[in-house]
Amino acid sequence: MSKRPNIVFITSDQQRADCYGFAGRRVKTPHLDRLRAEGAHAPTCITPAPVCQPARASILTGKLPKTHGVKDNGIDLRPEIGNRSFARQLSEAGYATALIGKAHFASTQTFTPRQNPECKSGSADYPADWHGPYMGFDHVELVTQGHWHKFRAPITPPNGQHYEKWFFDTVGGEDAFDLWKDETRPGTGAAQTWSSALPVAWHSSTWATDRALRWLHKRDENKPFCLWLSLPDPHHPFDCPEPWSRLHDRDEVDLPAHRTKDLDRRPWWHRASLEGEPQLDDPLFKKFRKQGTRIPDQSDEQLRDMTANYYGMISLIDHNVGRVMAALADEGLAEDTIVIYTSDHGDYMGDHGLYLKGPILYDSLLNVGMIARGPGIAPGSTVTDVATTLDLAATFCDYAGTRMPEDAQSVSMRGALEGQGGAHEAVYAEWDVSPSRCGVRLDLRSVHTGDSKLTVELQSGAGEMYDLTNDPDEMNNLWDDPAAADLQARLVALLKARPGVELTSFDPPSGVA
Repeated sequence: MSKRPNIVFITSDQQRADCYGFAGRRVKTPHLDRLRAEGAHAPTCITPAPVCQPARASILTGKLPKTHGVKDNGIDLRPEIGNRSFARQLSEAGYATALIGKAHFASTQTFTPRQNPECKSGSADYPADWHGPYMGFDHVELVTQGHWHKFRAPITPPNGQHYEKWFFDTVGGEDAFDLWKDETRPGTGAAQTWSSALPVAWHSSTWATDRALRWLHKRDENKPFCLWLSLPDPHHPFDCPEPWSRLHDRDEVDLPAHRTKDLDRRPWWHRASLEGEPQLDDPLFKKFRKQGTRIPDQSDEQLRDMTANYYGMISLIDHNVGRVMAALADEGLAEDTIVIYTSDHGDYMGDHGLYLKGPILYDSLLNVGMIARGPGIAPGSTVTDVATTLDLAATFCDYAGTRMPEDAQSVSMRGALEGQGGAHEAVYAEWDVSPSRCGVRLDLRSVHTGDSKLTVELQSGAGEMYDLTNDPDEMNNLWDDPAAADLQARLVALLKARPGVELTSFDPPSGVA
């Protein structure tokens, strides 16, 4: 390829690998289905971390969480590390770079004010016309909070960033938050689930896509560009607006085959993470940990309601992906642009009787899948090897004719996308869980080969292992099973071969998320 391509990178937040129409679930995603038909699909693409901040920092820096230092939510990515991102490498190589939407490289819900554009209070120090640079991007327009919660006051001007100031000052006014909380039809009592009265025109997915299209139209046409459009849905609460909340009939959505807890068959930390008391002094933050990130068992009726709203949020994202693809075609950019779509992490969505996310590392959380379309990528092709979003940084640099710093662990997946085979025998995920989340510290690491997976809690040495070829629902834990001793030995060796430097000290949390 003689001409360097443009790059459009689109991410959702908390979308599972199987939640596309083409992947078999009953979710309506016509534009993503078309993107897959026109390009490559990596059905097994593993996130380096199952929660937002570590996962996003890994995408940005091409480093695993315990290498870049953001080992859990609530720890800010150091600017000197973030500024060595793929965005910085592309900017220095002559690309125009922009991040529009949710960044979440730093904590929003902080214990005390921080001098950071994403901090709920420190953001007030940034003028209305501030648009970066930030973490290597030349231009940013940010959604600070990502999602509101009914029991927690929203970030309002002068706090917040571009979306909050637009939403509360320009279009919504004083009643905007109440309108978002209002329910347009009776629900089932499903946790954090309702049909929101928020107008779709005011929704964060609409706003971020509007701003991305405006940036594309006004960009410097003499430069190739890299745009990260980061959409905050379908992260909970499942607050889908009308009419998207009615797009999927509650009675017709698909439910997981195994949707009851079976904690007695699992390692000790499964129960501990669900039953422990978060170690937080602040009562509001503690309430958020207990009610915002843990929810009680749901009936099938409630899970159907939750799933229908989750699907509706994905379909609204899909609609906006279609807008981006149409804009690229309108401006004559489609043939010269690599478009990649994935998510930061998944959602249990009832698997094993679990909801949202937590330190139980099933593929519901770890596998986010990936779609890529563009020059050199064969339509309808499939990446059969295991992949990781850690490799996006090196991939973007490869297409741009530059490279990541030597200490990055990211490896280009360009060859895999172009049909030349994957780059890894195994990929990694890790999460050093703070006691503020579930009352006990957990140091978890997974190694994933695509057809098998092993997770170890590194302090206790306890683990779990699954043969994903024969047991894709992860029902039969083979850890210490004599019949699987060879597989366990192989995966333990791979786990110990984690690449790169592993830090031994970390910055203290600045907040909870």
